[in-house]
Amino acid sequence: MLKQLAINSNTYHGFSLEEAAKGASQAGFTQIELSAVKDHTAHVLPEMSSKQLREIKELLQEYNMQCIGIGAHSNVIKAEGIDNLLKSIDLAVEFNCPYIITATGNSHHDSDTIEDERVLAENVEPVIQKCEKLNKTLVLETHGNNYATGVALKKLAASLNNRVKINYDTANVIFYGNTMPYEDLEASADCVAFIHLKDKRGAFNEWNFPAIGDGYLDFRKIFRILKNVNYSGPISVEIEFTPAGPANLDEVNEAVKRSYTYLSRLLE
Repeated sequence: MLKQLAINSNTYHGFSLEEAAKGASQAGFTQIELSAVKDHTAHVLPEMSSKQLREIKELLQEYNMQCIGIGAHSNVIKAEGIDNLLKSIDLAVEFNCPYIITATGNSHHDSDTIEDERVLAENVEPVIQKCEKLNKTLVLETHGNNYATGVALKKLAASLNNRVKINYDTANVIFYGNTMPYEDLEASADCVAFIHLKDKRGAFNEWNFPAIGDGYLDFRKIFRILKNVNYSGPISVEIEFTPAGPANLDEVNEAVKRSYTYLSRLLE
């Protein structure tokens, strides 16, 4: 599973993509999930010019980083969210990666209530059709007000299309759903195609996501569950610190390096 590891560039929120690629590469990572969230971490965006996208590809090549997914969090119950997802599929084509990652609501402070899943299904249908046409997989993240657990997302995905899978965030299920990931992951693992590997400290609703191994999650147990279902998708490491954020770039790089070292020892 060591070869499945990637860095989520959102870990470098507030820093440049070059700083992310360089720091992650020096830590040992060779794969990256590019954050494409306009109002949060915009390391890549659909409206970028051909020249900008070419420069990003050259940057990734310079640091021996392969893109494995586009993190394009969009509110799927709003027209602008669907429009953003449709355009972000083109980014997945541009960077030759198979996954489009989104939640169902806003990337932060997701308070919208989805009362009728039929509306959601109608909204995402053109996204699913485009994914089908271009052979991409739409993965919905355990996140926010409506689908905080793998079990909830598994039911939703089953009602949509086989092209739709789960992006399982190991700490979001605690933060948003007050649910530990073990039984929930076991119950939904057959529908999981992407992982956000995130650790947790503090109370369930406390924003505290440290370096992997610095929190209280039992990653041996998590990897055992994944191995039992022969999970072969990306494992994207995400560190979101506390509301104060990291003090500087060195703190981020150190946390990324510590996470990779911990996971290397655990997985080897």
